[in-house]
Amino acid sequence: MFNRKQILSGRNKESAWLWGARQTGKSTLLKQLFPSSLYYDLLIPSQFERLTRNPGVLIDELAAVSRKADMPVIIDEIQKIPSLLDAVQWLVVNKNISFILCGSSARKLKRSHANLLGGRAIRYELYPLVSAEIPNFDLLRALNHGLLPRHYLSDEPQKLIQAYVAEYLKEEIAAEAISRNMPTFVRFLETAAFSSAEIVNYTNIASDCGVSNPTVKEYFRVFEDTLIGRLLPAYVKRPKRRIIHAPKFYFFDVSLSNYLLKRGPITFGSENFGKALEQFIYQEIYAHSQYSQLKYELAYWRTSNQVEVDFILGDHEAAIEVKATHAAHDRHMKGLKAFSQEYKVKQSILVTCDERPKITNGVLVLPWKDFLGRLWAGKIIS
Repeated sequence: MFNRKQILSGRNKESAWLWGARQTGKSTLLKQLFPSSLYYDLLIPSQFERLTRNPGVLIDELAAVSRKADMPVIIDEIQKIPSLLDAVQWLVVNKNISFILCGSSARKLKRSHANLLGGRAIRYELYPLVSAEIPNFDLLRALNHGLLPRHYLSDEPQKLIQAYVAEYLKEEIAAEAISRNMPTFVRFLETAAFSSAEIVNYTNIASDCGVSNPTVKEYFRVFEDTLIGRLLPAYVKRPKRRIIHAPKFYFFDVSLSNYLLKRGPITFGSENFGKALEQFIYQEIYAHSQYSQLKYELAYWRTSNQVEVDFILGDHEAAIEVKATHAAHDRHMKGLKAFSQEYKVKQSILVTCDERPKITNGVLVLPWKDFLGRLWAGKIIS
């Protein structure tokens, strides 16, 4: 059992949305946090059919059961019955009942103009596992298996990853994109993998897929709405140099990039280790920014002459570069030094595979394990 960092901090007795991609562990988390709560699972056919026929029966059922006032009612896969949200709002307003509404995407609710409770529910998200949740964390296992709980634990994750891509990404996510041309969407999915951890060129992707730029941008919005991927913006505040403005793209889990790009086994020093490590560090930082409640902004920085820093945290509070080297050198710090000349940075950090931490020319060199420990201890940004 994993002790998840997402504990719905700050909810108190308010209603909440909990969103997350499939298999991130939403249902397991809610059952751990609220074992005594009344639980509606809309994947159960009998519950789905009953509440689809008459959403108002939810009001009648909750009137007939006794429950602790501080225990929320949980509805899992809420996006399957958008009309149920009118009954939920009535119960929130008139009976002071709190709910936790769980699902994989709010996009379907928005498309159907469903009742989103008018600001009466706090939004939370759940991501794949992070290192601080895993006893005896194994980096190579994480990079090869990915960090969806079932995949990380499996001794044969490739078939699980294949099924996830085929059945979830290529079918459900394509449906969310309202794509009538499945082969085109599949081509986009594979092309997007080549953009993972890279600057997005919408024109080139559109040309490769045979669709328009607006269609490509809409597909990326689908990834963001379904929490399958995220666009990392460029850091553009008060630039003194010419900088790149286009975003970068990252899938929500390193296993998707590995599978779609047909990467072989990732080992220390292998060709693909560096890119996989960068994406993993991104996943950790992004999850920390949300779970810690700091909600700090995250961006990258690149000049027109290709000087780059992988991640800028907050208002240039920390600048982080990831290099898969076992021997940090001045050349690995070029971007960090350039950024610190332009902005006053509290911490310039180079994440590597070095044996021990050290400080070189004002740059803190941290082995990846030390970086993760400091990140989750609140010592990178606070």
